[in-house]
Amino acid sequence: MYGLRFLSFDSLEVAFGAVLTLKNHRTGGGYLHSHWHLYPEGIGARQQQVTAYTHKDDNNKWTIKPFDVNIDSNDPSISIRLVKHGDVVRLEHVATKRNLHSHKEPAPLTKRHYQVTGYGENGVGDANDVWKVEIVGGKEGDVLTTISSRLKLVHFLTGCALHSHNKQLPKWGYEQMEVTCSQNLRDRNNLWNVEDNYFPRLPNVSVQFYAQNFFQKFLESHAIMLQGNSGLKPKEGEVTSRPWQWPINYRGQFFSGNQYRIYLLGNPLIWWVNLVSLVVFLCLAVYHLVCEQRGYERSALFKDDWKRMVSAGFQLFVGWVLHYAPFWVMGRVLYYHHYFPAVLFNSMLSGVIIDFVFKMVCSRRSSSEVTFNWAESVLFAVAAYSFFAYAPLSYGMQGPLSTEPNSTYSAIRLLDSWEF
Repeated sequence: MYGLRFLSFDSLEVAFGAVLTLKNHRTGGGYLHSHWHLYPEGIGARQQQVTAYTHKDDNNKWTIKPFDVNIDSNDPSISIRLVKHGDVVRLEHVATKRNLHSHKEPAPLTKRHYQVTGYGENGVGDANDVWKVEIVGGKEGDVLTTISSRLKLVHFLTGCALHSHNKQLPKWGYEQMEVTCSQNLRDRNNLWNVEDNYFPRLPNVSVQFYAQNFFQKFLESHAIMLQGNSGLKPKEGEVTSRPWQWPINYRGQFFSGNQYRIYLLGNPLIWWVNLVSLVVFLCLAVYHLVCEQRGYERSALFKDDWKRMVSAGFQLFVGWVLHYAPFWVMGRVLYYHHYFPAVLFNSMLSGVIIDFVFKMVCSRRSSSEVTFNWAESVLFAVAAYSFFAYAPLSYGMQGPLSTEPNSTYSAIRLLDSWEF
């Protein structure tokens, strides 16, 4: 029902001769779509492409007809015949006048499915253009309705079902979604809705008749956003990254390559101290838990410090994991900046660990407060130096690249994978 607010006032029941659009029932599914372009050589039969397209378009419109006769929806002398469960139909593409067609050629991407094409001239094709309407939960005599009916279109000769999923076709298919004919009739991606339904001789109903309540809209909108986000793919030639590269600062990301070069890269001192802090925290946490389990008594001076470190560190560690781990299972394109929310938690964890370690080490000296202050001052000084050394990456670099021998930036290029 996504895009419901764009619907016109359409007929509730679907009649033969109606001009309609079919939308895949899965959340974020596309409209059944075709255009004049053919499948390229070597991709099944060289016939007209049929795809799924996620936007409203005139090429989404199809006329539903009986399999054996043409019907003029405007002719008042012809009695209205409603489409019912079990009817055998043809779908003619309005713009190109070619029929929805399938045959035992492999689909472009999903080779175990059959290819779906547009075939024929002016609605005249062959027996492979015939489909059977099956309403989910329907029985003989049930009428197909707009929006509320879920249906399968089963190919009459091969027995496969019209199918769509989120696999994108290459550039020859304009990166639209693949439409196939699946032999697995139980696949939920075989389900479709009639969304637009134009038939001038039937009464129209208000769009409010189909309106969702607030929670349905809320859940569906979020599901669509998640699905759209997960389907993002890299552009041709685009540099991307993988999650394992982020904590070790393996590679940055160019933001600009004109007069001033901007290169997104984590401060090496911060990044690598964060990485060490993660390991140190895990070791200290395990040591603390073992000591607690065995009943080891620490001095009262340090007992509260240990508990505070483990408690604060655990919360920050969980925050880091929650903001970092999901990217390992994402199928979408990933960039270096996706790690930045996790870095905030890692940096705060580093502050907790450094503070704890300094206190533990400095407390063993007689001038503990002076030693602690000196240690922090040295750390801050090194951090400030690191910031100024790598500031040109953020504020703009000029001159030769760091890989060239006469570059002023070669001294700060610590890894070969850094490309500034």
